[in-house]
Amino acid sequence: MFIGLLGGSFNPIHNGHLHIAQYVYRTIQLDRIIFIPTGDPPHKPSASLAPAHHRLAMVQQAVAPFPYCTVSDYEIQSEAVSYSVDTVTHFKNECPEGTELGFIVGLDAFLDFCSWRQVDHLLTLCHFIVCSRPGVAFTQLQALPFLPATKLQAFQSLDQQDTTRLDMLLPSGKTIFLLSAPPCEISASTIREQLASGSLVRQWLPPTVESYIIRHRLYQWPV
Repeated sequence: MFIGLLGGSFNPIHNGHLHIAQYVYRTIQLDRIIFIPTGDPPHKPSASLAPAHHRLAMVQQAVAPFPYCTVSDYEIQSEAVSYSVDTVTHFKNECPEGTELGFIVGLDAFLDFCSWRQVDHLLTLCHFIVCSRPGVAFTQLQALPFLPATKLQAFQSLDQQDTTRLDMLLPSGKTIFLLSAPPCEISASTIREQLASGSLVRQWLPPTVESYIIRHRLYQWPV
C-alpha cells in the first residue's frame, strides 16, 4: 500500500488543495491520501488562523466526497510542536507493515528541506512527492546537496511542462517524485481577504466549506 501524507494549516481548505490531492493520487497511483491539519500555535494565536477544531471540521467536510481521502487529527491532538519527522514516524508506526509513505509538499517548501529537523533520517522514512508552485522553478533544486546528480535540462523540462514527472532515486531506496502539476492560482490568504471584505469566494471553495465558514462566521476580521 502506498499512502500520501498531505499536511498544512488548511486555513481554509480550498479547491486548490483538492486539485493537488487528486492530481497526485492519479499520477503516483496512491492507494490513499491522509490530510493532516496543523494544530493551534503553541504560544500566541494568529489572528488570521482559524481554531484547529474548525479547520479540522472543514477538511473533513471537503474530502468527504473522495473515498480515497481521510483526515487525521494527529498534529491537532499533539501537545508539542509537530515536526515532519515526528508526523511521518507516527504514521509509519500506525500503518500496516510494508506500507510506503509519500510526503506531499510544495516545491517552495521543499527548497528549504535542509533546514528541517533530522533531514537525513527523514529521507530514510518516506518518499517525497514535490509539486510545482507558481513562481518557483525546479532548476532551484540543483542547490540541494542530497539530490542525485541531475542534468539542468531535466529540471528545465519540468519548468516548461515539456515533461510532467521526474523520479529521483535516493541512496536510501526512497524516491523523490517531482511533479509539474497544472497551475492552480488559488491561495488561502486571498480567500481570507475576500471573506473579510464580504466578497464572494464560492468559486474557490467546496460548497460545504463555504457554508461552514458562513455558519461559524470565520475570517470576519481584518487579515
